[in-house]
Amino acid sequence: MVEGAEASEMVAEQQRQTTSRRNLSKHDHFDEVSPEVGVLDESAFTDLHETEPDEALSMLSDLTAATDQRLRELARRLAGRLVLELGRTGPLETRGVGRLRSVRFDGSPSDLDLEASLEAIQQAQATGEAVNVDDLYLSRWARPATAICLLVDRSGSMGGERLATAAVAVAACAWRAPDDHSVVAFSDKAIVVKSQEVSRPPDKVVDDVLSLRGHGPTDLALALTTAFDQLARSKAKRRLVVLLSDCRPTAGSDPILTAARLDELCIIAPSSDAEDAQEFATTVGARIGLLSGPSAIPSVLTELLNPS
Repeated sequence: MVEGAEASEMVAEQQRQTTSRRNLSKHDHFDEVSPEVGVLDESAFTDLHETEPDEALSMLSDLTAATDQRLRELARRLAGRLVLELGRTGPLETRGVGRLRSVRFDGSPSDLDLEASLEAIQQAQATGEAVNVDDLYLSRWARPATAICLLVDRSGSMGGERLATAAVAVAACAWRAPDDHSVVAFSDKAIVVKSQEVSRPPDKVVDDVLSLRGHGPTDLALALTTAFDQLARSKAKRRLVVLLSDCRPTAGSDPILTAARLDELCIIAPSSDAEDAQEFATTVGARIGLLSGPSAIPSVLTELLNPS
């Protein structure tokens, strides 16, 4: 597992890998969205996104690695905004985002719940007496009921649709468990892009994930072990691993044994290539959602997190 400063260095190294306009022009609508060097026509992109959202997201993800520095910067800015907006589709509270609760004053350092304490304060003011602390209430965050570790498979090729899917998944998990989630990108190494206990702005995490490039074989057991270690740091009642992968391990130990250690595992696999993922899900008792494209991530994730 690679974490902290070493993980940041690996992400920064991948950000230096860029894609030429010639290769980007393989996207059907590239010339419309970027008619010349240094230009990103947001109006043309918006039109494309309205009619072909998955194609638009896939191309935009590739543009974030453009050799053209100005285009790259514009694409990253637009991608961050769009991906976060898309990730927020669906309910915020899915069985357990931490929420504020009112508790009686117990001497611990917390913010005063003015609404709940108002009657006691007004009574003390009316009588000229000190407020009885037993009548005061504090606002305190209940522990998050749900913690999520998102595992992003970066083995093999990583770009276009796969990259867009990963970025939207990051935003969607951050929206659903804002105070208790982690993001791990894996191949034969596991890079902790965001640790469970470390607070990072979602747009920064999305930007790092958009920097990922495909590399190496697939060590699924390592990924699941890393998720177990991340979630062990959480105090949440529900600890959930979301695995974004086709589930074809080509390195490492048996992932079935590792999966048995997890409290709860959900798999998201491409609908066009899901046979191995479905077999793995059946074997380990995981839930699985099939994905038609990046824009479907929020709805698939909602279904997985809230099984009927």
